[in-house]
Amino acid sequence: MKTIKTLIATAVAVLAAGAAQADITIGVSLPLTGPASGLGIPANNQIKLWPTTIAGEKVRVIVLDDATDPTNGVKNAKRFVTDEKVDIIMGSVATPVAIPMAGVAAEAETVQLSFSPAVLPAGKDGWTFRMPQSNAVMAHAMIGLMKKQGVKTVGFLGYTDAYGESWLKDFTAEADKNGIKVVATERFARSDTSVTAQALKLAAANPDAMLIVASGSGAAMPHMAVVERGYKGKIYQTHAAASRDLMRVGGKAVEGAYVVSGPAVIAEQLPDSHPSKKVAIAFVQQYEKVYGVGSRNQFAGHAYDAMLVMEKVVPMALKKAKPGTKEFRAALRDAMETMGRTVVSHGVLNWTKDDHWGYTPETGVMLKVVNGDWKVE
Repeated sequence: MKTIKTLIATAVAVLAAGAAQADITIGVSLPLTGPASGLGIPANNQIKLWPTTIAGEKVRVIVLDDATDPTNGVKNAKRFVTDEKVDIIMGSVATPVAIPMAGVAAEAETVQLSFSPAVLPAGKDGWTFRMPQSNAVMAHAMIGLMKKQGVKTVGFLGYTDAYGESWLKDFTAEADKNGIKVVATERFARSDTSVTAQALKLAAANPDAMLIVASGSGAAMPHMAVVERGYKGKIYQTHAAASRDLMRVGGKAVEGAYVVSGPAVIAEQLPDSHPSKKVAIAFVQQYEKVYGVGSRNQFAGHAYDAMLVMEKVVPMALKKAKPGTKEFRAALRDAMETMGRTVVSHGVLNWTKDDHWGYTPETGVMLKVVNGDWKVE
């Protein structure tokens, strides 16, 4: 009798272990400290609101701080795939961190949902999908407004890293097609606390408009510097600046700034016909109920959308394999490439085998800072 009880106990333990191994495990690397923490913290705030199950399977989430450091991002990604055996990697919101993480994901044949517009060489993004809109998509919206305003010349002040360089490349290509010229280019590091010299050169060039490529609260410093150097033209910011930190830090200096964004940031101002309005409002209501009115931002929206994607693709993948297996990881990638039109708070995604960006050129929304708040242009 004792032997039978022991066998039963062992069987129960084995079944319990099997059930634990079947949990869907998500590894998330975010800059909770460092220069891009203003992007990572809101994303992590939204992750705390994620459901604990998907399609009846328990979800286990591991969030690690990459401190806006590519080396840390790679270290986190390697821990996810080797120690934690994750089913999917998410992050980072910092482009210079997300890019090297993609190499780890590809080698481990594990999907990476990047929370930044990470540009990878052709053929190197087979396992990486992006939650944000591409810089090219956002440049399309930005150039559209510049044309309406009669802008012919633009000065560029942006990060020296991958985010800054990819924006310069994509913006210049779109500008050239529309008769707009980049006439002055200056760069700075994310860790820089002053851009006085660069701002002086750009103000002296006196272009019709200025494009600043920075992120979170860090986007306010170069903006203020350009204004303080006497520049009177129009100033544009990218979707990495679509946060109230820009207004909180920049104050009156950023009044009148134009910022390109995904639709989630201005959910209530979207027309009823906009496909994302209902989803965007649901995101805003959930997030601001916990974190306060006006706390919404681009990056929390990406984390919200990541779970919408998971809730769609996990049931598809479960038909082929169990979590914790190589087959399940491959099934997740297949599901993302075949999930079809998927409405999220930041637009409409439609990833395919040949397109891991997914958003159409009409996705970007142009905002203007008016009296310390966002107004759709």
